[in-house]
Amino acid sequence: MNAIWQNKNLEILVEISSIPWLKIFTLHPYREMSEVPKEVRSEIFDLLDTIEKEMIAYYNPKKINIASFGNYVPHVHWHIMARFELDSHFPEPMWGVQQREGRLELPEFDGFVELLLEQLK
Repeated sequence: MNAIWQNKNLEILVEISSIPWLKIFTLHPYREMSEVPKEVRSEIFDLLDTIEKEMIAYYNPKKINIASFGNYVPHVHWHIMARFELDSHFPEPMWGVQQREGRLELPEFDGFVELLLEQLK
């Protein structure tokens, strides 16, 4: 996982996948969202909003999936994924049963990251 952005509370990581997929992690290892201080929760939701809007503008996906799981990694983090009708798992979650071989022709991910980082300045 590569970190593309970080501040004193949070970092954004890239999940290597056939779809655009980022994760927001708290730098402090909170186990539950209710443990996260209010100002950091607010930062998380601002990042979720910005990433979602940039994914929609850049990729024009069928849907954005946002999920918070922490069963294997008991550390507050959020997944943000751009989903497409022809991705390998749609309409199932990316953790579900593969539906087909994905056939996506998407704009370069590095271009998306560059635009996102501009928005986060």
